[in-house]
Amino acid sequence: MQVEVAKTAGFCFGVDRAVGAVYKLLEEGKRAATLGPIAHNPQVTGELRARGVVEVASPADTPPGFVLVIRSHGVGREVEEEARRLGVPCVDATCPSVKKLHALAERAGEEGRLFLLFGDRDHPEVRGITGHCTGEYLVCRDREELGEALGSRPDLAIMPIVVAAQTTFHAGEWQNCLETLKKVCTNASVFATICNATAKRQKEAMDLAQKCHRMVVVGGRDSSNTAKLRDICAEYCETYLIERADELPAFPAGLRIGITAGASTPASIIKEVLVTMAEINTNEQNFEEMLEESLKSLNTDEKVHGVVVGISPTEVYVDVGRKQAGFIPASELSNDPSVKPEDVVKLGDEMDLLIMKTNDQEGTIMLSKRRVDAMKGWDEIQEAQESGEILEGKVIEVVKGGVIVLKDAMRVFVPASQATASRGEDLNALLNTQVRFRIIEVNRQRRRAVGSIRSVLREERKAAQEKFWETVEEGQAFTGSVKSLTNFGAFVDLGGVDGMIHISELSWNRVKHPSEVVNVGDTVDVYVKGLDRENGKISLGYKRPEDNPWVKLEREYPVGTVCQAKVVGMTAFGAFANVIPGIDGLIHISQIADHRIEKPQDVLHVGDEVRVKITEIDFEKHRVSLSIRALLEEEQAAADEAAAGAPAEEVVYSTEAPAGEPQE
Repeated sequence: MQVEVAKTAGFCFGVDRAVGAVYKLLEEGKRAATLGPIAHNPQVTGELRARGVVEVASPADTPPGFVLVIRSHGVGREVEEEARRLGVPCVDATCPSVKKLHALAERAGEEGRLFLLFGDRDHPEVRGITGHCTGEYLVCRDREELGEALGSRPDLAIMPIVVAAQTTFHAGEWQNCLETLKKVCTNASVFATICNATAKRQKEAMDLAQKCHRMVVVGGRDSSNTAKLRDICAEYCETYLIERADELPAFPAGLRIGITAGASTPASIIKEVLVTMAEINTNEQNFEEMLEESLKSLNTDEKVHGVVVGISPTEVYVDVGRKQAGFIPASELSNDPSVKPEDVVKLGDEMDLLIMKTNDQEGTIMLSKRRVDAMKGWDEIQEAQESGEILEGKVIEVVKGGVIVLKDAMRVFVPASQATASRGEDLNALLNTQVRFRIIEVNRQRRRAVGSIRSVLREERKAAQEKFWETVEEGQAFTGSVKSLTNFGAFVDLGGVDGMIHISELSWNRVKHPSEVVNVGDTVDVYVKGLDRENGKISLGYKRPEDNPWVKLEREYPVGTVCQAKVVGMTAFGAFANVIPGIDGLIHISQIADHRIEKPQDVLHVGDEVRVKITEIDFEKHRVSLSIRALLEEEQAAADEAAAGAPAEEVVYSTEAPAGEPQE
């Protein structure tokens, strides 16, 4: 039997974002309520209920102390206003594609247009969209209902209409409806609002169904988009809609089976379906199981004790006390494909080995060390799960949905949700690193061990936080890493505890955004400015007193100093000029020229470089007064003084008459 899974099967962006919002609240230690089920999937909602998440029908039903999460379907304006009126803390996880439909519905009414929406009028998304309509609207399920509406209301043919569709509407049916509209309605504005992910998912399901003997659609029976996938697939082959792996039918051998899943179906359920199909329907075995069975049939599954007598880049040679020469291929030394034979064993090492194949003609025995280690490892892994022991291992592979951690000879799968301290972090950063983890699931029949790095990180972070708060004091210096930036500051990881540098503390100069000074990932030296132990908040300082431009001004630019300044701003009463980085002074209008002017712009412009004299400094109010007039007057006074002190010009009188004139 061949099995093919659609590439887009599983959570869509909107559902993943909404579910992620709930998990984030839980990770922050908050209690969450969802306005209806966060996803149309009983496994997802069941897991969240087990963690204390409650479902409510309206904002008024939100229990005290809970944060209300609005799911990706969105809600009408009345519900939003009710939440605001009641003061219920909310996280709006409405899908951005649905938000666009809300705006479209509002604008249609404001423009006096009828809003025509194709979709299921009982679906929460459709109820939320129509709840934003400010004028007349009409909902049609399909082309047939559209035809009935056009027949009962001839005025629709000439009315100004805005046409849109539910984000999960059947793409094929949408085209059918548009064909009818084009023939009848002459004043319709059509907006393509079917989610791209939905359209792609439906197209993949259709293509897969056309080349498969059977289709399996995995998802909640209450899910609209899952039902549409089933209907699409059923047009081409026999189709089964299941919610859980144990609902799978038994398929005959030799069939090609296609699998797709609704937008609310988590990857873990899809994976479980695949595993169950392999176990129940095909009796297929994984490579290791098939290899071990073949070894048993050859009577070679015997354990032997050997001594390492030689090492090469590709093999290790072992003496097992027989006439045949024993060798271990590099691939059978360790489950870590990156290690070299010399990293695993050395000459003289003794070990238990498993005979994999004998070759009497060549006189050799192929042996395996990693398989014997794996047999021992299962017992250790089982004990670690029962005791809750923290183990250490190396991340050797990043796979779909998580990472593989090698603990001795055991491969432990760590799901993405359990691999990092918070959701959404890059798993590739873990590759080839040593990590601490716990075993949370062991299934020896399936050869499956599942671990959690996150649980250990949380404990370590909590311990670090407790230790931090016991010892931290105001003024204490730390070296931290910039974790995130906001418009008002930068958050810094101090080693398990986050502090914030307010934007005003980043630089003595004016900055519009923290990214002008620091970036995420930067290592920064900070000091504690303030502590709010009750709320667990830390205010950090970053700029240094020695860099204070006012200290430099006092030291190097006393009153009377003449310097170059750049005009940086203009007002009706004067011009501001930058004296040194971080300090601007005011050139009052009366100090711009040595004569009366109507406005500063008559003489100065932003960007001009001018010579000024510092005439006054108010360090308490951080004000500097500058003057161009003082310099002009000083220059004029110097010129007048020079003129007054010069000797008078000598006048010479001649008694001789000019040539050609008679003398007296």
